[in-house]
Amino acid sequence: MRIGELAARAGTTTRTLRYYESRGLLPARRGENGHRTYDEDDLKLLRQIRTLQDFGFDLEETRPFVECLRAGHPEGDSCPASLAVYRRKLDELDALIGELRSIRARIGVRLATAGGEPPLCELGGQEL
Repeated sequence: MRIGELAARAGTTTRTLRYYESRGLLPARRGENGHRTYDEDDLKLLRQIRTLQDFGFDLEETRPFVECLRAGHPEGDSCPASLAVYRRKLDELDALIGELRSIRARIGVRLATAGGEPPLCELGGQEL
């Protein structure tokens, strides 16, 4: 398929595909006529990248998943490097959740000292 069809099927733009190509995430194959050509495997790569980006992964963090798919694995998250990225992302999310809980607690204390009602913790329903 050509670049426009791949972009439409992947729900992205041709500009994005060219950018992925420049970053080495998407192969740069050309047909005899000089046009970029893609196949279903490329669509699978794009879907993997888009899903990970929807989860908050930056583009470089998708690279191990793309490489895993290119190595012939049916899923991009079945390789050790992909699993390591998952672990790092979970650690990042846990740290952010901890920071948000701390900020929420401090704001709750300020509200209570300002004469407001002590807020309930949305995560567990108990007062802070």
